[in-house]
Amino acid sequence: MNYIAVFLTLNCNMDCSYCINKYDKIVYPKSLSADEWIKGLSKVETRQDLPLTLQGGEPTIHPEFYKIVNGLKEKHLDLLTNGKFDVKEFAENIPPDAFKRQAKYASIRFSYHSDTDLLGLLYNVNYLKVRGYNVGVWGVAHPDMETDNLNAKIICNALNIDYREKEFLSHDSGTYKYPNAIGQNKTKEVMCKTSELLIAPDGNIFKCHADLYAGREPIGNILSDDKMPELKFRKCNNYGHCNPCDIKEKFSRFQMGGHCSVEIEECQA
Repeated sequence: MNYIAVFLTLNCNMDCSYCINKYDKIVYPKSLSADEWIKGLSKVETRQDLPLTLQGGEPTIHPEFYKIVNGLKEKHLDLLTNGKFDVKEFAENIPPDAFKRQAKYASIRFSYHSDTDLLGLLYNVNYLKVRGYNVGVWGVAHPDMETDNLNAKIICNALNIDYREKEFLSHDSGTYKYPNAIGQNKTKEVMCKTSELLIAPDGNIFKCHADLYAGREPIGNILSDDKMPELKFRKCNNYGHCNPCDIKEKFSRFQMGGHCSVEIEECQA
């Protein structure tokens, strides 16, 4: 297992035109309560090099976000956020060591998008940084943001804030291990094995982002009495309509390039 993604909610307080995480209220009309998240995630083992990564949507808009984080204080945690939250309230409710571990990148990662107020974002990042939180900024390398990202990098370097960029993903752009798995007119059956544990807002566990966003064929649920599902090869009939997050080549949690979340094999005739 390379990654544990906890989608507290798929709601977001931004509306980026290029977002690939569009929320469907029919699929996830509500998310688990804090008590349910704490109970379910208590059975998921974490390590310094394998945290629970709280994300979304925007995870901080979950109405019981602070209760969830503090209820998981025995776990190693990371946070992916757009940074549009009250940092003073955050600091009053969550101690710096809640998101602090030994890693090659920041445990709290602020995303920088085209609709982001850069100065407001950097104020929030610096506010937390000087108070001991492990924070950094990750820009989205969208073609229209080249100048904005360069400015953000220059300012972050001057403020000694870790700044990095993520590749922009779409059907037309991105570095993919399986380029024929995306944007095709037809689908076919394959065998697919994931290295990520993907947990949806309702606690269901999925083998890929495409299944999670569609709410189809969960392989388990964190509130079930069953053991965590095995990450093994499973049949998939949706090859050709894969999600970019699953098939892209990226950095692993050890920051080694060329990693892909899934391994795909042709079905034997």
